[in-house]
Amino acid sequence: MKLISVMTPCYNEEANLLELREQVRQAFEKLQDVEHEHIFIDNSSTDSTPEVLRRLAADDRRVRVILNSRNFGPVRSSYYGLLQCRGDAVIPIAADLQDPPTLIPDLIEQWRRGAKKVLAVKRGSDEAMLMRRIRRLYYRLVNRLSEIPLTENFHGFGLYDRLVIETLKQMNDPYPYFRGLIAEIGLEQTIIEFEQPARKRGKSSYNFYRLYDLAMLGITSHSRVPLRLATMIGFLMSGLSFLAGMGYLVYKLLFWNEFTLGIAPILVAVFFLGSVQLFFTGILGEYIGFIYTHVQKRPLVIEKERINFD
Repeated sequence: MKLISVMTPCYNEEANLLELREQVRQAFEKLQDVEHEHIFIDNSSTDSTPEVLRRLAADDRRVRVILNSRNFGPVRSSYYGLLQCRGDAVIPIAADLQDPPTLIPDLIEQWRRGAKKVLAVKRGSDEAMLMRRIRRLYYRLVNRLSEIPLTENFHGFGLYDRLVIETLKQMNDPYPYFRGLIAEIGLEQTIIEFEQPARKRGKSSYNFYRLYDLAMLGITSHSRVPLRLATMIGFLMSGLSFLAGMGYLVYKLLFWNEFTLGIAPILVAVFFLGSVQLFFTGILGEYIGFIYTHVQKRPLVIEKERINFD
């Protein structure tokens, strides 16, 4: 029998874990020819999430738990949990029930048909209109900048063959952009669309800073266009500045007494050039930070405890 690993990252999700586990269990009851394990990795929650996970693991040996020593962030913790799965296929699924466990049979069916990657893509969601438009603009921007096309409205939910997981292990990325790595691997893939329900209980840990971090990680991981754009704009601004300077010089020589430069154009030019320099200095800083993170070679997470892995 094939083993399917379900992996769920957690942070302060005490109100959702019991229902999530029950829905996953019911989904696998419909599949008589596969076994499953459900791995939860807790990112040092401050509520009773660890206690709930301990109870789940005590009641069901198929539930395996990893408790991190501290909060390592959703990017590193989720990726590490994925690499700990031992199944023939792996299904990462969020703890907030916005990734419907009812899709599990459909994901497995597409995998049986030969797909190495089955991507669950949001067709729609209950999120705010402004957030939906920002997300759409972001994907368009990343796809224009990226060297490889990324799947829009795909956030990681899906099914991945063992071959994909072993390939991810070989990449040894200390701060991975998972969606980009999945696109980088290639292989046969299928897309399943779904309607994302609203979060029922609890509060999302994704604030503006973490969303910004993911956005910049996606750009710096898979594109050098911003750096080249900075160089091209630098050449362009230098040329325009030279032409403007020559124009002012010629005009001053021709109309020495009538023409006065004034301070307003100088201030506008200084503030404009300063803002352009700061913007591209920030872009350069993002790439330097990306390199610095990879050079450190730190582990993805440090475990405090494992349950049911013996």
